[in-house]
Amino acid sequence: MNPLKNVSSTRPQMALISLVFFMLAGLTTLSAEEKPKSPPANPEGKTELLKVFVKELVPITPGTGKFPQTFQMGSVKGEPSERPVHKVTLTDSFWMSQYEVPQNLYQAVMGNNPSRWGGPRNSAEMFDWKTANEFCRKLTADLRKAKLIAANEEIRLPSEAEWEYCCRAGTNTEYSFGDQPQKPGDEDKLARILDEYAWHTGNAAGNDPPVGALKPNPWGLYDMHGYLWEFVADPWHDSYENAPGDGSVWGSVTVDAPVVVRGGAWTDRYDRLRSASRKQEAATSVSPALGLRCVKAKVKKSEN
Repeated sequence: MNPLKNVSSTRPQMALISLVFFMLAGLTTLSAEEKPKSPPANPEGKTELLKVFVKELVPITPGTGKFPQTFQMGSVKGEPSERPVHKVTLTDSFWMSQYEVPQNLYQAVMGNNPSRWGGPRNSAEMFDWKTANEFCRKLTADLRKAKLIAANEEIRLPSEAEWEYCCRAGTNTEYSFGDQPQKPGDEDKLARILDEYAWHTGNAAGNDPPVGALKPNPWGLYDMHGYLWEFVADPWHDSYENAPGDGSVWGSVTVDAPVVVRGGAWTDRYDRLRSASRKQEAATSVSPALGLRCVKAKVKKSEN
């Protein structure tokens, strides 16, 4: 594999063996005893990390400028869970994080870093859905205390519809860059067009990338395809029958209900990284291929 600029392309032999194991195993749930110990705290100041997070939020304004009011969610080319394709109309503006949550911010907010593949600007992983929501709540409190967001704003997980809207970035193709992930001659897991945008099984082995090492989508959002599966707020449904058309969260997550994850990961082939691809995952799952991306939004009046 060719090393990429600004990305380490080697790791100790045992770490590489572990990486290959997880690529073969896919999204593997690990017990608490198997979780790695947190590395030493990053010396960078917490306030500065909070300021960086706010600076890296991308304003999303449906119905204004380049942001369409509506989009077609799902795909007729994918799995049954991606159908029926349905129209979603978004009326509220929000801000989507430019990157998946990096480990230095996660540790500053949560006081620990459970991630298996350590690096201050690597995507944080190895936590479950409940912990992802707790991170958002704590980050909200920290940002309000630092007066970096308003009292009526919050940090939360995106709804599944918000996530796909942002991944597509105004496109209706299979990926935000087009329909084809492979160049002529690519076979099996190779996908050299996708390589420019995403970490997947065809290019991830041997790399410990920081967030944003590859190309963004048309709205400047990085790693929407690949790197880590991203938790969203919605519980899992087997199809989009009777899905809401306003982009809101579809129902609430109960103790035993699976949740939705989006985007694909470095453990997946290129076809799982399509804009419409979705996967069900236990809310208690913990994996080095599971992470999160945050939304900043106005608190709904009913939540005040």
